Amino acid sequence: MMRALWTHLAKDLRIELRSLDAFVSMLFFSLLVVVLFSIAFDPQGDFARQIAGGVLSVATMFASVSALNQAWAREIRHQVMDAQRMTPAPGADLFLAKVIANFLFVTVVQIILAPLFLVMYNLRIEGQAWLLAFVLPLGTWALVGNGIFFAALSIRSRNRELLLSLILFPIFIPALLAMVRATTSILTGDGDPMLWIKLLLGYDIIFTTVSLLLFDVVFHAD
Repeated sequence: MMRALWTHLAKDLRIELRSLDAFVSMLFFSLLVVVLFSIAFDPQGDFARQIAGGVLSVATMFASVSALNQAWAREIRHQVMDAQRMTPAPGADLFLAKVIANFLFVTVVQIILAPLFLVMYNLRIEGQAWLLAFVLPLGTWALVGNGIFFAALSIRSRNRELLLSLILFPIFIPALLAMVRATTSILTGDGDPMLWIKLLLGYDIIFTTVSLLLFDVVFHAD
């Protein structure tokens, strides 16, 4: 399984590095959200720290969805997905490869976005900044993991982009709330972000496990 996983992952990373289609769209949408909210609210001081968690989470969400819509598009072309169904490797390796690849893309976008975000929102972190190293990856994994699964589930629909959003957003709400509350708590220094971090961790474990168990059924469905 590990060999197949790394083969799929290397393939997805190599294709994206050549085209940069998903990466450019993610970066554009995330920058658009950050800039528009900055212009609309003119954030300063405490107010900036109060809304920054929500803006960052929404920017991550929109950036991820723009890439998730393309996650399986390459597999549909030239019957690649049909060939993958015929291999003896379990579908879980393909699922994990897609999740890891998109997780890496979103993480790179967040790293590029961070300096601009801090400057435009005049942020000074009052809490324990190192906790963001747990909040952002956990929130991103929750979004990408569910997104890859539901993108595969809706791949046969004519309106798969719309269907993905309709399914994904309601299920992602608990993780989005935990991500926003934890980030806001860290930025403002108020409250205990560990409760929300534990919620994110539990959410990731539960939904990743369920997705791994059900992905073969979804992947091999007629």
